[in-house]
Amino acid sequence: MSAPADATALVDAAPPQRWRVLALLATAELLAMSLWFSGSVVVPALRWEWNLSDSNANWLTIAVQLGFVCGTLLSALLNLADIISTRYLVAVCALAGATTNATFGYYAQGAGLGITMRFLTGVFLAGVYPPGMKIMASWFRSSRGTALGVLVGALTLGKASPYLINGLGSQNWRHNILLSSLLAAVGALIVLLFVGEGPFTLPAARFDWKQVVKVFSNRGVRLANFGYFGHMWELYAMWAWAPVMIRASLAVQGSPGHLAEITSFLVIGCGAVGCVVAGLIADRVGRTLVTSWAMAISGSCCLLIGFLFEANPTLLLIVAAIWGATVVADSAQFSTCVTELGNPQYIGTALTIQTCIGFLLTSISIEAHSSLRQPSRLALCVCYPGARAVSRCHCHAATA
Repeated sequence: MSAPADATALVDAAPPQRWRVLALLATAELLAMSLWFSGSVVVPALRWEWNLSDSNANWLTIAVQLGFVCGTLLSALLNLADIISTRYLVAVCALAGATTNATFGYYAQGAGLGITMRFLTGVFLAGVYPPGMKIMASWFRSSRGTALGVLVGALTLGKASPYLINGLGSQNWRHNILLSSLLAAVGALIVLLFVGEGPFTLPAARFDWKQVVKVFSNRGVRLANFGYFGHMWELYAMWAWAPVMIRASLAVQGSPGHLAEITSFLVIGCGAVGCVVAGLIADRVGRTLVTSWAMAISGSCCLLIGFLFEANPTLLLIVAAIWGATVVADSAQFSTCVTELGNPQYIGTALTIQTCIGFLLTSISIEAHSSLRQPSRLALCVCYPGARAVSRCHCHAATA
């Protein structure tokens, strides 16, 4: 009986280099995900330069979400994350996303090409996020919640980074877009040159499109997915609209235009801390408790923060920071449940279909917020290129 026990211990042994690989993978994902909101943050400048309508302005944000949905659906149907090298899939898709985003920044002169390139960027990011989680799972069995918390925290920080680039970077929005593309290309090279798949990687699976449906026959995975879908309904609506509210509220207070961009980065970036802390706690007390508390706190902040518009800026930002930390803290734990409870042979497909449906819901919630807005109370501040003071911003009722 000792031989099987020794074999089990060998299989379950924690690879000594796993934290180094996680750090490299998290860095690569952070850089690649800087593409996500790189178009959204420059909408105020594009409204002025391209004379964008409210509808086209919304589509510059929603196009990435819909592109991601289409990309994840195609990837899930073809089992891409399970039948080909995950490392190469992440690297190639990150580089392709950087290329389409650079095309948007360098060539786009209007909404048509801009929205198209943003859509394609979302398609390619579908090959970066879910496969990245699969690579992580191939290195971790113990402490998987913490590891995935670190990874999703890095993704969150990456999605917040365009606000920092826009606040501190060039006065020309095109230069800021190109910088995000360069960062994503560096992320692709990190994965290609320094990140390999871990010892818990299984042999390539056979193509089986039915896995898209079979994933929901597993009760544990199904319940984790339902929790994830509710979480996603709130998350991207918050990420898309909180910066709009912060811009408008701080403009009323007479704050410089770039301060709102930096504040938006900090509010969304707080999610990185929330993800890591939630992962550490979840590995010790359980994922159900952590996800329940995270959703309860973020939901409370969601109900409260609307009453703080045009109120004390410090109080607004404190609540916004707590919301930013908790709104994404449960994300990694729902995905960890899928990696632990799903069919190990098709973990990549299970994670991809989870994110596919989740991001489809985000497109609906972002648009729903646009339809339900109260223009008389929420103003959008359009800061012209190079604006560094509120005197160069024009505020009016409008959508994101």
